[in-house]
Amino acid sequence: MAGDRILSIDVGTQSARAMVLSPDGEMLAKARVPLRPYICQHPGWAEEDPDYFWQCLGEACRKLWENEGVHRDSLAGVVLTTQRATVVNVDREGRPLRPAILWLDHRRAEELGRLGGPWGLALSIAGVGGTVAYLMAEAEANWIRTLQPEVWVATHKYLLLSGFLTHRLTGRFADSVGCQVGYIPFDYKRLKWARGWDWKWRAVPMDPSVLPDLVPPGGRLGEITPAASQHTGIPAGLPVVAAAADKACEVLGSGCLTPETACLGYGTTATINVASSKYVEAIPLLPPYPAALPGAYNLEIEIYRGYWMVSWFKQEFGDFERRMAPQRGVEPEVLFDELVRAVPPGSEGLMLQPYWSPGLKVPGPEARGAIIGFSDVHTRAHVYRAILEGLAYALRDGKERIERRSGVAIRELRICGGGSQSDGAMQLTASIFGLPASRPHLYETSALGAAVDGAVGLGLHPDFPSAIKAMARPGRTFEPDPLTREIYDGLYEKVYRKMYRRLKPLYDSIREIIGRQAR
Repeated sequence: MAGDRILSIDVGTQSARAMVLSPDGEMLAKARVPLRPYICQHPGWAEEDPDYFWQCLGEACRKLWENEGVHRDSLAGVVLTTQRATVVNVDREGRPLRPAILWLDHRRAEELGRLGGPWGLALSIAGVGGTVAYLMAEAEANWIRTLQPEVWVATHKYLLLSGFLTHRLTGRFADSVGCQVGYIPFDYKRLKWARGWDWKWRAVPMDPSVLPDLVPPGGRLGEITPAASQHTGIPAGLPVVAAAADKACEVLGSGCLTPETACLGYGTTATINVASSKYVEAIPLLPPYPAALPGAYNLEIEIYRGYWMVSWFKQEFGDFERRMAPQRGVEPEVLFDELVRAVPPGSEGLMLQPYWSPGLKVPGPEARGAIIGFSDVHTRAHVYRAILEGLAYALRDGKERIERRSGVAIRELRICGGGSQSDGAMQLTASIFGLPASRPHLYETSALGAAVDGAVGLGLHPDFPSAIKAMARPGRTFEPDPLTREIYDGLYEKVYRKMYRRLKPLYDSIREIIGRQAR
């Protein structure tokens, strides 16, 4: 009898994980290898040796086989999901030519200026010349081509991390359509590489041959090679099925199949996503990302450094909870939830705007974080709760933007990521949105979403609706509290929504003064 288990590999920002899942969405075994902090040779840089990711992937798989009850002959296939927008230049044999540039990297090719020629004129007339110039400066390929031309000339393939690891697993330069998130000549509407005349090839110049073959989610990427089998312990010849980037898989794994259900990602970057069969720009001129569903899109709004702010608070102000947790025999998060409960909804007027790191459009590049409403009653517990509330306010604003653009009302929430493990965060989110908020039944939603792609691609389920129904179920649900919701509605409408507009002139002044000082 052929195996029906799925090996789901998730190489994220903090760890590499290998997991075995069943066709009904149950986690049967898991192994985790923490990733070391990224290399920062210069301020704003974030790099890593691509071979290090391969090393950790192999180690996670080898640890997995040590679990009792894990039988490799029960596997039907393999799926892979990774962090988004991390790029790798390789030679003809797939060997890295330089360190991978991670999604956290902030270097910019400032000297490029604006796009010239007919396209530059047309884009300027359309009022998006500045946006295109920003994207050109952000493109890692432009930085490498301009400042490390010898690397660019030697580049046989320009890959995302998912494509690099797929090559290591299968020997094929291929990647999933669902992984294509980054500054590359990708047509987000057609879900293919851009046509030859597209302005993207002028903004990020490269030969189309340096890009990998694309396979839709659920399609076949290849098979495990003997060399990959020796490194990982995965049986040679096992099929590798295309999944998607970790965020797209998170949306699928949370059970979000239609735009009526939104997925909130409470991770390093806080996000709100809905799946859509239609191409809709939640923020004008910024495309939706490919979904883990073939032919579909994820309408996404990000709050950069989202739940990073929670980690920052715990590091800077949470020493007491970190010391007390072992004495009480609980995780520190339990004590941080006590901080949330110690403060009334609305944090007694303390309001936070969570723009610790700016965006391209919403917020603008001048944005900064802000806390207003301090009085002598406020404590660090108020600040902690205000951080959680501020993130939920920002994501509610994102929800309303998505609803206006899509014309579809969001009726329920699924919340993933580390922040979803806090009952306090779950409850205040439900009340701020005025919607039921559920945790998925399985914490590892990215791996689960990848497994859904694998289950369909391997024929374990006939289609995506059937696979999601069988594999992605909601767990505990938090209902909004009517009295609390009234408080939050008032603060959101009368205070939070006005903060950015009122503070923007001050942010502009800060940017001008600090920029002049830097010069």
